[in-house]
Amino acid sequence: MTKKVKNKEYISAIGRRKRSTARIRLYTTKGQILVNEKPIDEYFRGVPKVYYLKPFELTQTEGKYHATARIEGGGISGQVGAFVHGVSRALIKLDPEKYKVVLKSAGLLTRDPREKERRKFGNAQKARAKKQSPKR
Repeated sequence: MTKKVKNKEYISAIGRRKRSTARIRLYTTKGQILVNEKPIDEYFRGVPKVYYLKPFELTQTEGKYHATARIEGGGISGQVGAFVHGVSRALIKLDPEKYKVVLKSAGLLTRDPREKERRKFGNAQKARAKKQSPKR
């Protein structure tokens, strides 16, 4: 299921983590990876490359594809997780037999369901913290 934009074929996928959503477009041409129209190294400045390039390293496709990502919501940690999840899903759409086993065994295809727990009223500042009760 490839779509065309300006005579370029791409595969799209969506990745999510915490409050972040990443919309990935994986082009079949060689090129760089852009996140919100910035190079990936510039966008994820404080994050080691190992985290966000993991799907490409596991499938041995570093530098083979041009990718663009639109990431919204959350912080850096959630955005990196959403990017990795989205890229993994896009690679699966590209070649399921080749990449699915590798990415699934690494746990990159599973959506991490953990999100921040809401704060309850009547409590202290946090979600599960209780007010101290007076003894006397």
